Amino acid sequence: MTQIDPHKKRLTRITCAEHVTPFLRREVEQLGFEIQDEDHVAVHIGATLEDCMRLNLHLRTAHHTFWLLSRFRCPTLNALITQASAFAWEDLIENDSYFTITSNIDHHSIDNSMYPNLVLKDAIVDRIKKHTGARPDTGPDRSCVVIHLVWKGDRAWIYLNTNGIRLSDRGYRKMPHLAPMRETLAAAVLMACGYDGSTPMVNPMCGSGTLAIEAALIASGRAPGLLRSDASFLHTALDIDDSYIEMRKQARKSKPVFEDPMPIIATDNDPRAIQAAKKNALTAGVEHLIDFEVCDFAQTEVPQLDEGQHGHVILNPEYGLRLGEADALRPVYKGIGDFFKSKCGGYRGHVFTGSRELSHEIGLKTASRQIFFNAQIECRLLSYELYQGTRKGTGRQEMPNNS
Repeated sequence: MTQIDPHKKRLTRITCAEHVTPFLRREVEQLGFEIQDEDHVAVHIGATLEDCMRLNLHLRTAHHTFWLLSRFRCPTLNALITQASAFAWEDLIENDSYFTITSNIDHHSIDNSMYPNLVLKDAIVDRIKKHTGARPDTGPDRSCVVIHLVWKGDRAWIYLNTNGIRLSDRGYRKMPHLAPMRETLAAAVLMACGYDGSTPMVNPMCGSGTLAIEAALIASGRAPGLLRSDASFLHTALDIDDSYIEMRKQARKSKPVFEDPMPIIATDNDPRAIQAAKKNALTAGVEHLIDFEVCDFAQTEVPQLDEGQHGHVILNPEYGLRLGEADALRPVYKGIGDFFKSKCGGYRGHVFTGSRELSHEIGLKTASRQIFFNAQIECRLLSYELYQGTRKGTGRQEMPNNS
């Protein structure tokens, strides 16, 4: 009898970028799962393999979904070999297929973190050859079966990486243009802004359109995983393909949470950026939800709000990290503050930046600051309440709305 029952709940670790855990936790709970534990880059739940398939389809902020195969005491490499050799890998990996090993190693005896990967790989292929008479191929390609080893101190965990290629690689970014924001980060930033599709969203300096496209996916209720047709679990020997086909079919029937679509406006002063953004939005199937325009951010048309309505304006300007660039960008950041004051009354303004120095040039008091990492750069999402007229009860003169 197989050791691997796809319908059995196992410990599942869902990872994300640093400082994104609160948004991932919210998503996982909204899908009906109970969080058992969490750390700064992951949440842990009990899930079947079919649950993992659903999570991979619907999660917007996750990087990987790891389904636990085995955990054991592991003081030495010999213990790793013994435990790995005892697992029924022939039930998971076909002997004519392909797999790769990834790992996270923190053990005093290991100087080369790739060596345990090699040891685990050998244990797996030896076991499969012993029981089937042939062995699968191995290598670095993560588009097939991906096995993930975590070895910390005297404990080890071996997981099936159910998605393989990172979930942030949605598949729609055919023309990235310069340095685009990762899709999962863009989704987390939108959640941090409070965007849910019920209000207008304006994205000047849109670049290749990642923020606008992720906003459109949220507003339309479209599962981000529908843009990917492949996953690691589909390459296993487990009989789950039909379930996944049906799951995708149901996901395609999802409808927007709000009946009337609110405007999503994306502008950039570079025609090549708008060309890339349009192409990416077309690939994502949301081009009809986004109004693109080539113009300077300060000339962006901001829709008039109805009474009691609010909206979001979000910009991701350059950070000026190279020597001499910051001085050239000071007028840009000052211009963002002027744009907020002159054209965005009634909206919530947001600036995502990796430069604390330049952020002071905006010249407005922040309502909130939230830390994120864009690659290795510590960034902040700065949010501003942009009131119209005089805010009652404060005696504070607020900005006019000249839109």
